[in-house]
Amino acid sequence: MKLTVVGGGSTYTPELIDGFARLRDTLPLTELVLVDPAADRLDLVGDLARRIFARQDHPGTITTTSDLDAGVEGADAVLLQLRVGGQAAREQDETWPLECGCVGQETTGAGGLAKALRTVPVVLDIAERVRRANPDAWIIDFTNPVGIVTRALLRAGHKAVGLCNVAIGFQRKFAALLGVAPAEIHLDHVGLNHLTWERAVRLGGPDGENVLPRLLAEHGDAVADDLRLPRTVLDRLGVVPSYYLRYFYAHDEVVRELGTKPSRAAEVAAMEKQLLDLYGDPALDEKPALLAKRGGAFYSEAAVDLAAGLLGGGGSPYQVVNTYNHGTLPFLPDDAVIETQAAIGADGAVPLPVAPVDPLYAGLVANVTAYEDLALDAALRGGRDRVFRALLAHPLVGQYATADGLTDRLIAHNREHLAWA
Repeated sequence: MKLTVVGGGSTYTPELIDGFARLRDTLPLTELVLVDPAADRLDLVGDLARRIFARQDHPGTITTTSDLDAGVEGADAVLLQLRVGGQAAREQDETWPLECGCVGQETTGAGGLAKALRTVPVVLDIAERVRRANPDAWIIDFTNPVGIVTRALLRAGHKAVGLCNVAIGFQRKFAALLGVAPAEIHLDHVGLNHLTWERAVRLGGPDGENVLPRLLAEHGDAVADDLRLPRTVLDRLGVVPSYYLRYFYAHDEVVRELGTKPSRAAEVAAMEKQLLDLYGDPALDEKPALLAKRGGAFYSEAAVDLAAGLLGGGGSPYQVVNTYNHGTLPFLPDDAVIETQAAIGADGAVPLPVAPVDPLYAGLVANVTAYEDLALDAALRGGRDRVFRALLAHPLVGQYATADGLTDRLIAHNREHLAWA
């Protein structure tokens, strides 16, 4: 079994390698290829990856290359974890929206749109080359904004499933609080990528006992602290929102906060330098503790689970993924990409039935879905007016003067990545 990681020079990659090594019975890889144009980073990460495999006696081979076509040749699955423009572009995404009084964040709002515009054309080009190399290969997208990127892939006819680590993070957190194995936790997870709510926490499977009321009663303070939301919000809603909902539920507070501290991109860039220094130590043969602060917790477990399910191996029968709606949420178009529990198999992801969604959440989901449709149109066809329309539709923008200012800044800061600008 061959798997290729595009963006293999990422500092995330040792987390992924650790999962491949530990969970080799679930996903029996024989060949792993790391592809990245940054040769210096790729060499460091590739050497560490081989040492991790050796330490854990994994029999698979790891190769590195900057040649995408060679790297994806014969791959059974290709995992995308790239960042067009690097941390420098992320730094911009997180700063210029603040000039217009809007959240600066890399996956939502104006910054998220900028990332989508840079990313979608690149990902579609990669996917076409994967299809030429092996039309049966699965594409697993971990590249943000996952919902928009996955929608682009599916619309272009690719065998693709989107993946995010938010749900598995909640699963692990809730399992620890309740003192049960993570496999016992089944989430009623509904919404869009980075716009989801846990409406139930069931023990044992989709039909198991809902222990969310007990979880909130006994551990509500801990959960609220993690989300950086008041405990009263959780009690009034009776659900657990994704921590990305803080950008919507406390927008003005977040904007004020972001204006008083260094950007997350600056923090990550400094952390990446430290990580790359560590990766260069020939004695290091495991992922360093610092990597846990980089983000992407439990990413490797989620990726292994999904790849194994798609490729006919092990893996959990139900997993939270990003895939076509196909009537699951009746208030959305069939070709919207939702994030929900799905049955995973060799034919892909089939969403499980979802109970009716409270208008409090359905309205926001419908609004952001409309924005994502406009964002994808702007990414595919370009043009200032399409960018403006997408921003005006976003619930974190919604005013024409603000959308105008954001449009000018987005284009100015991303001109080198926009073929039409």
